[in-house]
Amino acid sequence: MKVGLVVPQFGINATKENLINFVQIAEKEGFESLWVYDRMLYAINPQQPYPGTPNKREWPEDFKNNLDPLTTLAFIAANTTKANLGTCIIDMLFHNPITLAKEFTAIDILSEGRVVCGFGIGWSKDEYLAANIPYEKRGERANEILQAMKKVWTDDIVEFNGDFYKIPKSIIGPKPIQKPHPKILLGGFSPKTFERMVKYGNGHLGVLLGSFEYLHNSIKMFNESIEKSSRARTDFDLTILTHPYITNSSSESDRAPMTGRTIDEIRSDLSMLKNSGVDRVILAVHAEKDYDVNETIEFVKELRKFCQ
Repeated sequence: MKVGLVVPQFGINATKENLINFVQIAEKEGFESLWVYDRMLYAINPQQPYPGTPNKREWPEDFKNNLDPLTTLAFIAANTTKANLGTCIIDMLFHNPITLAKEFTAIDILSEGRVVCGFGIGWSKDEYLAANIPYEKRGERANEILQAMKKVWTDDIVEFNGDFYKIPKSIIGPKPIQKPHPKILLGGFSPKTFERMVKYGNGHLGVLLGSFEYLHNSIKMFNESIEKSSRARTDFDLTILTHPYITNSSSESDRAPMTGRTIDEIRSDLSMLKNSGVDRVILAVHAEKDYDVNETIEFVKELRKFCQ
């Protein structure tokens, strides 16, 4: 199972120095990939609770301060040479498909073919309001964005006529280094997500959050969607984002996924992911106020031992 890391992009620790140190040490230590989040804003009075915390309206404090994901990914590309570079995830509906495709193309070229496109449709009504995008028909819009981006990436003459997006007959270059285009991983939890993945994508980017039962259901839908299609499981990448954390929880019964009183307690969770057919796990270590790059890397190195 491959191991990727979320970079220090959010909160008070999102500094140039931390970012450079983190990505260069992580690459030197052989981590397979480096990942960035996407968050448009921090809603003070959100219309919805934060996913995974149905009774909590207040969003995580780190959301108040975050570096733009694609600009950050381009910066990481300039400071690394081997690690794959991914988004987990970009809310694609807040972007124009041509602009978004060209941004990923630029990063793919500048990184010499290392970009991975993790896309989702978002969940925050506040962000939809700010982006001036209707919350309704999100799935239909997402389907068109994916179709349009793939045309921008692959067609010599690009033309697209959808209900929501249109591209007049054009030449749009350059094209990505990766052929036919960079890998597309889709985030989401509904059956429609997996239908979309089989039609337009190359894999699923899930989150281990809340309960293992929820994750197992997602993996089941992932596998069933592939079985119903004409494509093979080897055509797809199953990636799971996790949030490992050492906690003071006093009992196993109330232990949240990827948490434990000691690092050994997290071992079973990583083994479960590996045995469930997960191809890649992304470790997102919570950035405390006394965050230290070297200590964080040592922590994830210990966790990586359980993934091999």
